[in-house]
Amino acid sequence: MSIVKGYTLPHPPLAIPQVGGKNTSKNAHGDEDGGANIAKTLAAFKKAALDIAAIAPETIIFITPHGTAYSDYFHISPGFGAAGDFGRFGAQSARLETYFDEELILRIEDVSAASGIPAGTQGQKNKELDHGVMVPMWFINEQYTNYKSVCISQSGMSAAEHYMLGQAVSKAVEMTGRKTVIVASSDLSHKLTSDGPYGYAPEGAEFDKAVVDTLTKGDFLSFLQIDEKIKEKAGECGYNSLAVLAGCFDLLGVKAEFLSYEAPFGVGYAVMSFESTGTQSTANRLERYLKFKVRESEEKRNTEDGYQKLARESLEHMIETGEKLPIPNGLPSEMTGKKAGVFVSLHKNGRLRGCIGTIAPSTDSIAEEIIQNAVSAGLSDTRFSPVASEELQFLSYKVDVLSDPEDIEGMEQLDVKKYGVIVTSGYKRGLLLPNLDGVDTTMQQIEIAKNKAGITEDEKVKLQRFEVIRHG
Repeated sequence: MSIVKGYTLPHPPLAIPQVGGKNTSKNAHGDEDGGANIAKTLAAFKKAALDIAAIAPETIIFITPHGTAYSDYFHISPGFGAAGDFGRFGAQSARLETYFDEELILRIEDVSAASGIPAGTQGQKNKELDHGVMVPMWFINEQYTNYKSVCISQSGMSAAEHYMLGQAVSKAVEMTGRKTVIVASSDLSHKLTSDGPYGYAPEGAEFDKAVVDTLTKGDFLSFLQIDEKIKEKAGECGYNSLAVLAGCFDLLGVKAEFLSYEAPFGVGYAVMSFESTGTQSTANRLERYLKFKVRESEEKRNTEDGYQKLARESLEHMIETGEKLPIPNGLPSEMTGKKAGVFVSLHKNGRLRGCIGTIAPSTDSIAEEIIQNAVSAGLSDTRFSPVASEELQFLSYKVDVLSDPEDIEGMEQLDVKKYGVIVTSGYKRGLLLPNLDGVDTTMQQIEIAKNKAGITEDEKVKLQRFEVIRHG
């Protein structure tokens, strides 16, 4: 049996009566005594829960953005079960527990391993259920409790890799014969209003509209193609949960039902359901999406300048031959005759895939600096697994050539668009490049650089600024 139905459900803790009080289930009709703020979401939660109760699944799979997360690994909650409460939201008495479907978990691990997907039960950081699971579970349990669960966390990997996990989950479900429902726990943009807790970004409404429009049509291919920069600027929470759900329906026609959307506190909440209409004859969505990304990468490659091309060729040469690329003939003298600190950053499908650099020159030329740092960015950035050969076709490259740092007296001499910053406290030193998405103030710039260096709030720092010539 394949997955019977999928749901996208948000996870606002204030939807729980003990947390939200008058904003929630005292009245879901918008009367004065409460419920007006999230009435549509509450009604949609109930409809989805009643629908699940009618299905009577043996297992419910929850995909959460708030569980144990790794940059290059999908964590599945281990053991026979788990419990959790809303104590961090002021409601310790609101408590849930669940038993896990251990057989299905093992099968998901096996199928994932056979498919080259890094997923499993290792590395648990918190044994308790997180609110990304508990909020949807709370409303489901009001109507139906005769099920076991599987809890899987998002990772820092791309949407395509989350989609592939969905394919593996679907196959594992078929192999076990479980009657199964999947719940993608997902809030949308957190930046829809200026008076909201996360501020405002115009991309917020754009992102939410794109998600709701594509999913309401069951158009998972267009959903996967939502621009990465829009996602990042929107401050979304749970896009990749939805990508896992989409992967569960790969090769299948999908009937989608829109249940609700509202954004009462500057955060988008959407509730939808999905079920298969049968196998479709066209090529699978992932294959079509990956072809699209390859074409996109090829177009970017055609616009590379000499700095980007050298970075790309350096990493490709090392991965393909195991040897360092010799300095190519015919490079301009500015690359071979000058020294400078250089940062090389790699992006895959719009997401950072590695970044390594040198504040001051460590080799005899900019060209050598690029060759060295491109390889390090791809193979030695500890935040990511080493780049594999099959990823090379999806990578794009940026090269920042740094000017010599200059001392400054205070942050009023900084400009986030023009200058990068170096903060130093004793032996600890942190750097942040200029003109980065999501960094809008000099205070943010300094704080991020301090965090990277492990410099605490009470430590005095020396400030330096620098300019860059950016390629890419």
